[in-house]
Amino acid sequence: MDKNQGYAILKVVMLENGRGFALGECPREPEPFVTWACYDDEHGRRQYEWGHYGMDRDALARDLSERVENYQQQFSVKVAWVEEPGLYKYYSTQRPVDIGTFPKPPHNAPDEIVNYDQRVPVEGGAFLAWGHLTYTRPLSEKDMADYELRPSKDNPAVGKRMERKPSISRQMQEAGRQAPPSHKREAPDRGER
Repeated sequence: MDKNQGYAILKVVMLENGRGFALGECPREPEPFVTWACYDDEHGRRQYEWGHYGMDRDALARDLSERVENYQQQFSVKVAWVEEPGLYKYYSTQRPVDIGTFPKPPHNAPDEIVNYDQRVPVEGGAFLAWGHLTYTRPLSEKDMADYELRPSKDNPAVGKRMERKPSISRQMQEAGRQAPPSHKREAPDRGER
């Protein structure tokens, strides 16, 4: 996770409109806990502002929740994702990890890249992968889709983005049920053309 003014960021709640709030800690400061409003600038760097400082971690954790709730009520936005400390693991399902086969978002380069000797079952045999990467921040849905990466079920919670999607066959069955009935036409006789 990030650091800001010596404070290690413990949690970030990002909202649909690109704004968010963060909780930080710096044990050597007289007020070791802080919540900030935050956003990612045009270069992808997280910017922090409007700090609320204090000595009680629980009180500042409540402050973080209150700031998020108040902002949501005022601007009618939903939580897009939550970042917490930990590593985010993604599996490369279509090819070994190599140059140009994985995302490199600004300020979120992979911490670890591991290629397996062959395509192996992962996540308890749920699917096959050629290798995996770990990041300190979660990847966007677009990055995962563009590079055909699948997140580990053990990743720290990142809100709705980590919900399990139904299998492709289940999605196709559901689409078939929702499709309007097709009207079959008989092919014209060659003589009628």
